[in-house]
Amino acid sequence: MNPKGTATSYETVDLLIEDSVAQITLNRPERLNAWNAQLGDELRDAILKDAADPSVRAVLITGAGRGFSPGADLKDMHERGASGEEVPDVGDLLSKRYHPIITGIRELPKPVVAAVNGPAVGIGCSLALACDLVWAAESAIFGLAFVNIGLIPDGGSTFLVPAAVGKARALEMALLGEPVPASQAHEWGLVNRVVPDGKLMEETRSLVARLAAGPTLSYANSKRALNNSLFKIMEEQLDLEAEIQSEMAGTSDFTEGVRAFVEKREAAFSGQ
Repeated sequence: MNPKGTATSYETVDLLIEDSVAQITLNRPERLNAWNAQLGDELRDAILKDAADPSVRAVLITGAGRGFSPGADLKDMHERGASGEEVPDVGDLLSKRYHPIITGIRELPKPVVAAVNGPAVGIGCSLALACDLVWAAESAIFGLAFVNIGLIPDGGSTFLVPAAVGKARALEMALLGEPVPASQAHEWGLVNRVVPDGKLMEETRSLVARLAAGPTLSYANSKRALNNSLFKIMEEQLDLEAEIQSEMAGTSDFTEGVRAFVEKREAAFSGQ
């Protein structure tokens, strides 16, 4: 538990609790806040423990530096494999590290706002869309780039994205893997509002302060009812994502996709 006005730094996540608001900042700016094992573990703790404290009435999630999060740190993953270090099963990673974050945000009995200050791609996109309200800077982009490394969308994006944009656009994002600019994301319904880059934090901090002073039980039960309506399949879908992703991580296409990403070249997929 953090007393009012206390800043806590894990290492890859910064946490500030002040005036009943928990601000969680992904803090690997040198990698645009790409997720490695440590960031996943620390973000999970910040959401499930710190943000869940009853003294916190609203939560703000953002990224340090120029990015929100471009997804998993593929360079780190590749380096670990190349050094002979055992790489954990992707399905286990999703079930034990990523999915508790997504379900934790959805089940928090308080509003959670995403301030998307730059690229939100892959699991970074899933994290943003798991939040209740999404404010994006004009320069932000969104994307499900999993297909570019031979995987499927995960982190709950197979139910979060179609719930927001419908089947046609969800399939476009999943199959083409192309970036969606903030203005287009707003038009599609992925985000609530787009604001000038320099005003993003000012506006989102004002928003969470308003929410923190509001009717907490009303917010909590609105989330509860909408979760039941929109995300009734959440647990089942997360399990399915983990099962399929575990299979996909064993394919030649995934190996080639990661290698091509690290080597900054086009992947030559074989369909195997």
